[in-house]
Amino acid sequence: MNFPEELKYTKDHEWIRIEGDVAYVGITDFAQRELGDIVYVDIDTLDKDVAKEEVFGTVEAVKTVSDLFSPLSGHVLEINDKLDGSPELVNSDPYGDGWMIKMSVTDQAEVAELLSAGAYRELVGA
Repeated sequence: MNFPEELKYTKDHEWIRIEGDVAYVGITDFAQRELGDIVYVDIDTLDKDVAKEEVFGTVEAVKTVSDLFSPLSGHVLEINDKLDGSPELVNSDPYGDGWMIKMSVTDQAEVAELLSAGAYRELVGA
């Protein structure tokens, strides 16, 4: 499994890549493997404020539907349009083309509460 060191992680299996005051969010390699084949990504929070740990959408796999939780408080600036026609990108490239939302970061202090790659690896037993 892949756990890029430059990313931060949540106990709910989201990853976040922070670039200044914006961040990209998706689900981890571990999460997509656990879910199986992703068939639909439903995010309806575009242009909305979300609080840390608030649900910003859902991901549907063949066997289950799972909530997506925001790693930080912020404003959803963009949704990855590629996922509309190709939700399987979450499986094939979870840290690249499979990203889900781009958001502003309103509270930089929350970043310190996220998990490092090492801590996330420990959490999932990898």
